[in-house]
Amino acid sequence: MSALLEIVSAGAMASIQDLGRPGLRRLGVPRAGALEPGWLRLANALLGNAQDAPAIEFLAGGLSVRALASPVHLAFSGHFSAEVVGAGEPRRVDSWRSLMLAPGETLRCGMPVQCRVGYLALAGIRVPRVLGSASTYARAGLGGLDGRLLAAGARLSVVAYSGGERILRTLRTLPPVEAAPIRVVLGPQDDYFDAPSIEHFLSAAYQVSPAADRMGMRLDGPLLRHRPDKGAEITSDATVPGSIQVPGQGLPIVLLADGQTAGGYPKIATVISADLPRLAVMAPGQRVRFTAISVAAAELAARVREAALRAMIADIGPLAEPGGVDLQAIYVANLVSGVVDARAVDGAVAPIDISLREE
Repeated sequence: MSALLEIVSAGAMASIQDLGRPGLRRLGVPRAGALEPGWLRLANALLGNAQDAPAIEFLAGGLSVRALASPVHLAFSGHFSAEVVGAGEPRRVDSWRSLMLAPGETLRCGMPVQCRVGYLALAGIRVPRVLGSASTYARAGLGGLDGRLLAAGARLSVVAYSGGERILRTLRTLPPVEAAPIRVVLGPQDDYFDAPSIEHFLSAAYQVSPAADRMGMRLDGPLLRHRPDKGAEITSDATVPGSIQVPGQGLPIVLLADGQTAGGYPKIATVISADLPRLAVMAPGQRVRFTAISVAAAELAARVREAALRAMIADIGPLAEPGGVDLQAIYVANLVSGVVDARAVDGAVAPIDISLREE
């Protein structure tokens, strides 16, 4: 059975994203896709969707959606809470869970805490794919709903709710996104910078600038000086998400999911794939520190992150509301241990055989 979800308010830069469109950078097409692909995968897993299914990504707060004629099954991931508004009293719901939104009810997503990004996944969402992906790349009008950011009044086709709310049972409060240094591999143009600049880059604290979107993130902090004999520009060459360009004014810019495919500024380092999502979701004003590692260590970090994400997905289970009955706990508990056998001396506890027998 189909259903419709209406965008009441799109908030800041809400868009349809999936895991992106890889393999097209040689043609000048960025990958796009979720800034935090792990959170998108978790939100989809909470619904039983394919992990690469499209979902709504929103930056900051303000996203509100309403179920129309049929109940809608949705899930959200990210450090934020939400409020369901309907005929009765508004009720608050935390993230990292799925939820039924009844016809006429509105879900209002709050401002993310510790970060700037949240995800809202929808069961059975149907969005046309362009070049193999539903991800919105608004600068070129690709993907999403006609290649544009979401706006009030837009409607998304989904399947109606069929039961089964679930929750991420462990790590619901994930570690702060700025808890550890962001790991980088130096280069490919680190030789364009003098030794003190490399030292500053790897030891000083930077702050995320308000000039941060899906394309890139400017950082405020110590200026990085280019070597006079090299200059502040290169012959344009390839860039990737995670490339840290340093233009002539000396402040680094980290390219993100929608970043251009080539550029003419020297790249002092590249953020490893395991840490780029954590950096990409940081909010303006948060502090960033960098540390250099080897390519081999970066590859290991990617495998460790993937294993941790799969473990979290495996730990998704049925939701038990506060004060409600946790059926999963009942299923796994030994409810008959310690019963008293009236035939035992002095009322001692004795085991009782409750196995099923054929009569």
